Amino acid sequence: MATRTKANIHGTRIPIPQEIKKHLDQYVIGQEETKRILSVAVYNHYKKLAHNTDSASGDSRIEKSNIIITGPTGSGKTLLVSSIAKMLDVPYYIQDCTKITASGYVGSDVEDCIAGLLRACNYNVKKAERGIVMLDEIDKIAKTGAGPSITRDVSGECVQQSLLKIVEGDIVGVQPQGGRKHPEQALTYVDTRNILFIASGAFVGLEDLARKRIEHGCSHIGFNAVQQHPLSDEEIKNYINAEDIRRFGFIPEFVGRFPVITTISKLEKADLKRILVEPRNAILSQYAELLDMDNSELVIDDSAIEEIASMAYGLGTGARALRNIVETVMTDIMFEAPGNIGKKNKVKIVLSGKMVQEKTKKKFRLAS
Repeated sequence: MATRTKANIHGTRIPIPQEIKKHLDQYVIGQEETKRILSVAVYNHYKKLAHNTDSASGDSRIEKSNIIITGPTGSGKTLLVSSIAKMLDVPYYIQDCTKITASGYVGSDVEDCIAGLLRACNYNVKKAERGIVMLDEIDKIAKTGAGPSITRDVSGECVQQSLLKIVEGDIVGVQPQGGRKHPEQALTYVDTRNILFIASGAFVGLEDLARKRIEHGCSHIGFNAVQQHPLSDEEIKNYINAEDIRRFGFIPEFVGRFPVITTISKLEKADLKRILVEPRNAILSQYAELLDMDNSELVIDDSAIEEIASMAYGLGTGARALRNIVETVMTDIMFEAPGNIGKKNKVKIVLSGKMVQEKTKKKFRLAS
């Protein structure tokens, strides 16, 4: 019986899925199913790297499983990926796919994501080859139409085609500083077979495609037909599959290189309230530390948390709205706080719901 190889990164044991999820729980509120799926996928990925490194035969090489994360903006997609990469101490790079165009056109080349990964690890090729690339806003490179392109879709299907070999695994020559290749420039060659690619995007309308597919497949005709209970928006996300991604505008070859698909949920008001205070890097905790340096103590009233969360939920941009609101509320407080330096006792500053309303009434007044 063959002995089991311990999965490791740079000689260090990789955390098991339970440990990865526990780490994510400290930074990301909610999204329990996605955290479990990501924890297992990442653990398996680095186990495969250990297996492939120790395997004497190329026939037993285990292929990697890249990941697609769908879900609304401001719900934690980027935070999930960055938290995992930092925990594992592997380089990662976030590529904005809206900037990528087909080779020969104005914009970024697909190889720029590898160049960015190289820069993230100070051009250590071996480290880069075990890193993570996040293809953010991947939904923006969907095909412009359902059928074959008659004209050249330089920011859609053509980009998908160009990404295929990089995502699957190839020896890629990149300009380390990024930008267009030139015949006389020296290139750095990176093997992408062991790089984990995580694609993410809002995929607006994807749930509707899944709902249509499910309703069409479950339709009943006749006296014995059973009336199906319609799935809620929250339930439908659990049914999204590769076929829905393809119908959204992605070529089958591209979808096939991302066998793991997970969808994160829209943050509810209760989630936003927790995000304000619970994570290790909570926004209000950061301001409390800053004020402590100015001999001030920030006391946060429950009514303030309720007001900020309600306002952010109404704006509809998820956790991103929280920082915008808090920045607005805290500007005057942070302006005055340095005046407390040198005082004998710490000055207590109480953040109340009424104060939040007063500070934000001009900038964030919502239509009733």
